[in-house]
Amino acid sequence: MTDDRVFVLPRGVRMRWDGVRQTQVLLGPERALMLDDIGHAVLAEVDGEVSVQMIAHRLSHRFEAPVEVILPDVAEFLDGLQAKRLLEVRS
Repeated sequence: MTDDRVFVLPRGVRMRWDGVRQTQVLLGPERALMLDDIGHAVLAEVDGEVSVQMIAHRLSHRFEAPVEVILPDVAEFLDGLQAKRLLEVRS
């Protein structure tokens, strides 16, 4: 399985540290999504240049887990954020 899509944060969406909640949050227009460590690790790799496949490979190496296990989870997470309009596929 390969996934060559490249995601980017759309205009008005950004990731920030929330000092009150002591966690990373993804801020979008009129919404905030608290991120756990894994969600933050995935989104930290989203830069508009790196494919989903490459993100999965990087995380596989970082967390010493099989890429074939990580890739579907990464794709599902990013697809969910795209459905919420917090991510876009770079065209």
